[in-house]
Amino acid sequence: MDAAALSSRIALSANRFANHHAVGGDRSSIYRRRSTNVAFPIVITAAGKGGGVLDRPAEKVSPGRQSEFDVKKSRKMSPPFRVVLHNDNENRREYVVQVLMKVIPGMTVDNAVNIMQEAHVNGMAVVIVCSQQEAEEHCTALRGNGLRSSIEPASGGC
Repeated sequence: MDAAALSSRIALSANRFANHHAVGGDRSSIYRRRSTNVAFPIVITAAGKGGGVLDRPAEKVSPGRQSEFDVKKSRKMSPPFRVVLHNDNENRREYVVQVLMKVIPGMTVDNAVNIMQEAHVNGMAVVIVCSQQEAEEHCTALRGNGLRSSIEPASGGC
């Protein structure tokens, strides 16, 4: 043990843990007897004025799988992509709003109507900005429901 470690003992008497409501013949009544003090060693390390630094617990990851931290980190670091909805004269406006709400998580009616209206007036509208993988999934789902859509990198002046 190095000089920075202090050893201390705290004595705890057994009667502190006794069940004072024990009935005669009850197993817990054995704890009512007085016994000698029991001591538990406690080691305190002195780490200066600020105290010790807690290390992050080691995270075990199965081979071939990413940890939750790595997945979040890769999402944050991946460049953003835009999902763009293009106007078409084939689908009714109400249907476009329904598809947007079905395909895009968290899409509200108001946002879906605004996106649909922008695409109708300007020829295209940005639906969502997300990772490339998510953008491809959303674009595929929109196309699967008969809407014209594409993705593009969002780095060029949002």
